[in-house]
Amino acid sequence: MSRIIVLSTAGKDAPAPDHGEEEVGGNVLAGPIRTTTWNHFTGENGRLLCGIWEASPGTWKIAYTEWEFCHILEGKVVLTNEAGESWTLNKGDGFVIPPGFTGTWETLETVRKHYVILLPETAKS
Repeated sequence: MSRIIVLSTAGKDAPAPDHGEEEVGGNVLAGPIRTTTWNHFTGENGRLLCGIWEASPGTWKIAYTEWEFCHILEGKVVLTNEAGESWTLNKGDGFVIPPGFTGTWETLETVRKHYVILLPETAKS
């Protein structure tokens, strides 16, 4: 029997949080950036991930090889592509980042989002 997966950060069905911190340098342009991820589901041979992600204010360079759907639950971010086109996204906004998107992700206010990521298929040998 299949069950619905409810995404939450607390309670008996909530996954253990994974905490991270990245200092300025490399891809991090402003920070440090502290993150927490609650990954609720991994499927399709490890290619499909979904859960809740949170990050403190900061800016980093991004280069997507995967698809990602995001729905902002709290906070404010600005995504800017390599051509300089920007999108300001706030609580309630949903959006898709396609493979090949490069630019920056700037978190202006601590952000919490739902995410669904589809990683690329690996090359067959």
